[in-house]
Amino acid sequence: MASSSVVRKAINVPPTVRTLPSGIPSAPRLNLAARAPSDGHHHGHGPTLRSDTPSRFTGGGLKTTPAGLLYKTVVSPAVSTQYHQRHIHSSAIAKDAPEVPDYSAYRSRSDSNNRALSYFMVGSLGVLSASAAKSTLTGFLETMAASADVLAMAKTEVDLASIPEGKNVVIKWRGKPVFIRHRTSDEIEEAQSVNWKSLRDPQPDEARVKKPEWLVMLGVCTHLGCVPIGEAGDYGGWFCPCHGSHYDISGRARKGPAPLNLEIPPYELNEADNKLVIG
Repeated sequence: MASSSVVRKAINVPPTVRTLPSGIPSAPRLNLAARAPSDGHHHGHGPTLRSDTPSRFTGGGLKTTPAGLLYKTVVSPAVSTQYHQRHIHSSAIAKDAPEVPDYSAYRSRSDSNNRALSYFMVGSLGVLSASAAKSTLTGFLETMAASADVLAMAKTEVDLASIPEGKNVVIKWRGKPVFIRHRTSDEIEEAQSVNWKSLRDPQPDEARVKKPEWLVMLGVCTHLGCVPIGEAGDYGGWFCPCHGSHYDISGRARKGPAPLNLEIPPYELNEADNKLVIG
């Protein structure tokens, strides 16, 4: 008894759809408006082939060779490797579509002009930023400045004619006591005759006064901030009773725990008006 076998063949054919240069797909061999014959249950998917389909794109039936072999031919179209990206407006020209304006007249003719404009904009922005930062910083520092009443107390004026020779006057300046001594000629000679190099805080009398007869000092003890007493102590100057510090007629520390001489504040002597301005 003769045996039979089935042989399958695959044939690649060109694609049925191609794309025109305008981007519109073209399928001249397909009649998409045609309908296939209806079968009994009216679904259109019976075994009958479509009449508009070319025979070379359909699968053939079973055939027998003279040798008794049974085969069936199956045709599969080749997959197209061309990829055409089309937007919604590229398939056909839209009717009355607005034209894109030509901006070539507004474009720069040289790159150097663009670079100069960029540098100018960056420089202008830097200047504006620096100005804004300066204004902000100045406003912040002004809030930390002294108020008007504090500035009014920054300077104190004293009439020297009201201070007799050999007397002390205590005034208040910036919340601190200030000693003003109108020294006699004997007191000046005594202060200048001291060997100041051997003192605890070496300082000559000439460096502590602007005029020998006027001695101006802060009345605050350099030990713990007490207020010394005038015309007292072992050296005829000032004495701090809190811890026993002694100062001479030039305000220099001579005895006791005080490590430094009495401080000299900034002041000016107005000889024309015979006044003293402290501060």
